[in-house]
Amino acid sequence: MATVHDVLDSKASSRVLTISPAASVLDAVEKMNELKVGGLIVMEDGQVLGIFTERDVLQRVVGDLKKPSTTTVNEVMTRDVVCVEPGTDLDEVSSLMKDRRIRHVPVCDPVRGLIGMISMGDVNAFHAGHREATIHYLNEYIYGRV
Repeated sequence: MATVHDVLDSKASSRVLTISPAASVLDAVEKMNELKVGGLIVMEDGQVLGIFTERDVLQRVVGDLKKPSTTTVNEVMTRDVVCVEPGTDLDEVSSLMKDRRIRHVPVCDPVRGLIGMISMGDVNAFHAGHREATIHYLNEYIYGRV
């Protein structure tokens, strides 16, 4: 079975995008727009404190009429972050994302030190790539080229 580690290995970039809890929402949104990402991991002293996503902006900033330039990420981030370990089965992560309605999951060691992050798009791309390889192999087998 495929694991989170397999997805991290297949990603083009292993860079994890983070932000300080003291940063303003405006700074966070500008960083997300510049990097074309939907979420940032909120880190302090090497530990995952939370995640800041587009949903947080819509619900807790725009929805509550808060000013992005004076509101800190710490005030509006999602604190109840679900982290997974690298050995976690990919089907388990897919179910977790579906059940909790989340699109980004930090990959952490047992003490919540950040290793990486996977998104629903990463999981879907990994599955699609393996389906294509299986189809190719079966096609070669059927036509006797294997």
